[in-house]
Amino acid sequence: MSTVKPRAERAAEARLTATRIEAEGVDGVIVGWVDNSGVTRVKTVPVRGLENAARWGLGASPCFDGFLVDDSLAPSAGPVGDLRLVPDLAALHRLAAQPGWAWAPGDRWTQQGDPHPGCQRHFARRATEALADRGLTVRAGIEVEWIVDGGESGPAYGMRRLIGHSDYLRDLLRALREQKLTVLQLHPEYSDGQFELSLAPGDPVEAADTAMLVRHTVQAVSLRHGLRASFAPVTAPNGVGNGGHLHLSLWRDGRNLGHGGSGPHGLTREAEAFLAGVLAELPALLALGAPSVASYLRLVPGHWSGPHRCWGLENREAALRLITGSAPEQANAEVKCFDAAANPYLAVGGVLAAGLAGLGAALRLPGETRGDPDGVAERLPADLGRATDALRKSEVLRAALGDPLWQSVLDVREAEIARFAGLGPAELIEAVRYRY
Repeated sequence: MSTVKPRAERAAEARLTATRIEAEGVDGVIVGWVDNSGVTRVKTVPVRGLENAARWGLGASPCFDGFLVDDSLAPSAGPVGDLRLVPDLAALHRLAAQPGWAWAPGDRWTQQGDPHPGCQRHFARRATEALADRGLTVRAGIEVEWIVDGGESGPAYGMRRLIGHSDYLRDLLRALREQKLTVLQLHPEYSDGQFELSLAPGDPVEAADTAMLVRHTVQAVSLRHGLRASFAPVTAPNGVGNGGHLHLSLWRDGRNLGHGGSGPHGLTREAEAFLAGVLAELPALLALGAPSVASYLRLVPGHWSGPHRCWGLENREAALRLITGSAPEQANAEVKCFDAAANPYLAVGGVLAAGLAGLGAALRLPGETRGDPDGVAERLPADLGRATDALRKSEVLRAALGDPLWQSVLDVREAEIARFAGLGPAELIEAVRYRY
């Protein structure tokens, strides 16, 4: 179980951190968390207030658990109570594209010093720790896709688009390097004005932190170049939209369990059981990884968005894509049905919980889908209502999330379904395009 460091220890660490980053030109520190609708919320302190923030935390109402994407509230959200938002100083970064600022993810604690049961980052950490209890680790990475308005469009994956945005993308790479993030790949994607970044994998909580830091950096660099970035699932009717694909590999004692086993394509029995657990829970996981009403404008056949509940080797239309790679350490699986509206801590934690359930039940993967799944494999929920119903019925995810977090996620999903009922695709896209 996650425990908070003693106040004096947190304060001493913050004092040293503040002295260091102030000497580097930092004036303010952003402490951020992601709500159940997938929106990043923040509080800030001057750099010399970091010690006090680390010692006591910052006040943050539990009503944020009921915030919707448009800042309205789910009916269950009330005005009573308070939490403490504590910056994780080990994950603090000076922001290269926002001079004078640093950023740290925050954990939410009760005033009595216990983990807030609705804290999504605590949830991801619990799932990671549960794997560690079995002697297992996961290396994870979340692809970051976005679309910018303005500048050269050009063909999908085309050099013309890269040339038209070369200064912008160069500055983005520089900022990420200054923030000590390892970029594996950056390229123009399919849709007009769309790009994708892949980062080096890390532990699951670190992967979620990195995804958020990269998105903040993309937004800051975009604004400096007169561009407006959107991470919304879809930005144009019938468009391909922005995925938030989750890559992960299961490891034991330094060995990648996705290679060298007797299962399909070299999977070990543990890796197969883990992935079978993920596949079993995918309908319910959509309520975490494809959380917007607009997510289901993206999750359609023919868009390589993974709308079918199946798996396959290098099958980009399957929800679960197996990748063997060219070296043992590269073997991993990709959850393709998730998008960029997801709270990454909920998405990562949910997948780990599903995989743990698969391990516990020693599940086996069903037969592989080798071609186009459309008309062959089961379709995943085609709207948020059906995904929410699947989450409501999932005993695995309810137990993993805990009732308070499970219920607050359901409340937000149901409230957003009601909030956007009756809107056509264009109206829905316009309503959420710049909320993510």
